[in-house]
Amino acid sequence: MESITKNRQTPEVLRRLIERAYGPERVPVDDGFAFEITEGWFNVAYRITLRDGEQVVLKIAPPAEIAVLTREIGMMRAEIEAMRLVAERTSVPVPRIDHVDLTHEVVDADLFFMEFVDADNFGFTAGAGLLDDEVVASGNRQLGELNREINTIVGPHFGPLLGEGSPTWREAFTKMIEDTLADGERVGIDLGWSSADIRDVLVANADALDEVTEPRLVELDLWAKNSMIRDGRIVAVLDHERAVYGDPLIEAGLTGIDMPSFGDPTDFMVGFGITTLTEPERARRRLYSLYLAMIMVVETKYRGHTDTEVYDWGRRELDGVMAALGRVRVSG
Repeated sequence: MESITKNRQTPEVLRRLIERAYGPERVPVDDGFAFEITEGWFNVAYRITLRDGEQVVLKIAPPAEIAVLTREIGMMRAEIEAMRLVAERTSVPVPRIDHVDLTHEVVDADLFFMEFVDADNFGFTAGAGLLDDEVVASGNRQLGELNREINTIVGPHFGPLLGEGSPTWREAFTKMIEDTLADGERVGIDLGWSSADIRDVLVANADALDEVTEPRLVELDLWAKNSMIRDGRIVAVLDHERAVYGDPLIEAGLTGIDMPSFGDPTDFMVGFGITTLTEPERARRRLYSLYLAMIMVVETKYRGHTDTEVYDWGRRELDGVMAALGRVRVSG
């Protein structure tokens, strides 16, 4: 996926980074040692072949001068913390982190090297029709189980993993909505709904947020395309940068409950341990889909999209969620 946030580097710079991480004896000599992994939407990632033949992955955060969403500021550091928590406190498979460089001495951005997982991307392989239906169903159930285990990690506050959080989920989630509205206003993007409309819907349903009293580690972006599968088993969960402490019902695997274009969530829900939702849970789930739809629209400006495909899709999804929350646009 193309985005102006991708901080691509020359082979010479990559060699310098490899030397800092693994030592001069493992720096590749021949050309063609770095292959860009293009599926991501935000960071640039390279599959690197070291001189001794071992493959690793390098992730580099966006350039310092590129504007990002408020929630994306310092996001790679949050990913490193999330990976540490998951690795230390659960049995969920995550890549091993080999080296972290936050100095900005070679590249003016945070970066880290991690283990290369030799497996297929679950989402892309399933989408290409290369997996049997039962393997896909089983994989989604496994994702639900793994996500539920991640949610057993309890944080010290609600909101960001690093830095100042909030004492309540209502306060933390309200800030997430307000940050997104401010991000949209900053670049003059049209959500199709006023900020007042969004705030009114949030206030009308905010009591449901008060049911959440324990801050759990939530990934926000754990879906099939952020996992790797081998021989029918999920062997790695990737891209933890959007993790926060909050309500497990906000997890991406449940998005299809309100937004059918994200696919049938039934198998994920089986693994996750959810069959039905109470009315307050349904209200929260709709608010979380509202938040996602807002981001889908707003981030198109920050990614530098040259067509309106994603923007138009996000606008349709936002309209649908607002309708589910009792707000229907009055024409003309």
